[in-house]
Amino acid sequence: MRRRQLLRTLAGAGLGAAAALGGAGATGRAALAAGTATDRPPNVLFILCDDLGWGDLHCYGHAQIKTPNLDRLARQGMLFTQFYVNSAVCSPSRTAFMTGQYPARHRIHGHLAGHALNASRGMPDWLDPAVPTLTHLLQQAGYATAHFGKWHLGSGPGAPDPGAYGIDDHRTLVSNATDFAEAQKDEYFWAKSTGLFADEALRFIEANKGRPWYVNLWTLVPHATLHPTDDDMKPYQRLAPGANLPYKGALQIYYGTITALDRDLGRLLERLEALGQAENTLVLFSSDNGPEDIHIRNATHSGVGTPGPFRGRKRSLYEGGVRMPFIVRWPGHVPAGRIETEAVLTAVDVLPTLCALAGVPVPAQHNLDGEDVSDILLGKSRSRTRPIFWQWRFRVFGYTIHQSPMLAVRDGKWKLLMNPDRSRMELYDIPADPSEVDNRASEHPEVVDRLAKQLMAWQDTLPEGPVEAAAGKRDYAWPAPNQKP
Repeated sequence: MRRRQLLRTLAGAGLGAAAALGGAGATGRAALAAGTATDRPPNVLFILCDDLGWGDLHCYGHAQIKTPNLDRLARQGMLFTQFYVNSAVCSPSRTAFMTGQYPARHRIHGHLAGHALNASRGMPDWLDPAVPTLTHLLQQAGYATAHFGKWHLGSGPGAPDPGAYGIDDHRTLVSNATDFAEAQKDEYFWAKSTGLFADEALRFIEANKGRPWYVNLWTLVPHATLHPTDDDMKPYQRLAPGANLPYKGALQIYYGTITALDRDLGRLLERLEALGQAENTLVLFSSDNGPEDIHIRNATHSGVGTPGPFRGRKRSLYEGGVRMPFIVRWPGHVPAGRIETEAVLTAVDVLPTLCALAGVPVPAQHNLDGEDVSDILLGKSRSRTRPIFWQWRFRVFGYTIHQSPMLAVRDGKWKLLMNPDRSRMELYDIPADPSEVDNRASEHPEVVDRLAKQLMAWQDTLPEGPVEAAAGKRDYAWPAPNQKP
């Protein structure tokens, strides 16, 4: 409906769909800027948290963490229980959101780091800016575009800045930028960063409220190292380890961080309403991957985020590593107060879906891995038409129970995990067994064979590259019969 309204408006101004919404850009920007609040496509605010687990919000079942503002957002929109990201770590997950393609196609398998480490893992140093991105496509169609917060799609010598990816206004970290340099002198900068990003987003929104806008607000928290203020932790004082001990408890640190995140996002959402922008703004909320493991050094004091009822954490292809919270609000369009438990969505769906809602065509040569699920966001519950694939070429840290095989596919109710050599075949009926504890592979060899063929055929389309020796292994130092204790 929105797309048809927009095209009718542009046609009345003497502009065809290709000229108005295609790659030319200038004509589309002029036409959209002239639109009114009733005929222009939606604004989009995409809030992406860093290492937030599926179960870390009260509205997703956490019994102790207080998240009143995000709970309110869920009541005003739709809460999805089966939303997946396309990697269990940050840079590849973000690549999928931005491109609508699996990150392995771009050789982004793990987090982008120093150039030497990237090279040793067969990875580039940044996402190629020539690849069509969501921000590129929306910018060319007349949207004002912005990115505030974590970038992590490339940094170091020679890396493009976010503007090369179709972003008009940006203040970022984990990039080549020196933004927030003064603010980072504050020992509590990490804890206060969401509020700073929210301020930047509001500045941009106020300056562009007369035209369609798109904002990425990608937080730093709850990625370690966490250092919340005492005020942030005050609601969780009862969880202190002891009155005479000189340190805070991990639950205090983590829970306080999430509640502070909720507070700062709540202020942003309230101001959006005060500016009269909430009614025509599509808000998306999610996380890049599952919660960090307490065995990782910078999270040893705080790594208690929860994947909810799922097995797996960050880096794992089990549900807890790749199944994320997903809340969507667009008043009058997305059904309010709905909990969607049947539909299966994934990060590579975001680009085609937002482009469809905005009436922006995706170039035919840009081969999408995701599908347009705008009908699901607008209230239709249906099965997805494409399977979802994952690949992880590195070790999985932490407890053995979370150490998944290297490959996975979700198709319908079934999820198959396996290694490329066909070892560790694990088949789970996800709706019936979301915790992945009942391996059904021996009972359904025909399903295993079908999904394994799909998975190996998909892997054959990916660029080759190094694989860490510990990838796909689930080793434990079992006491051996002839071993001395």
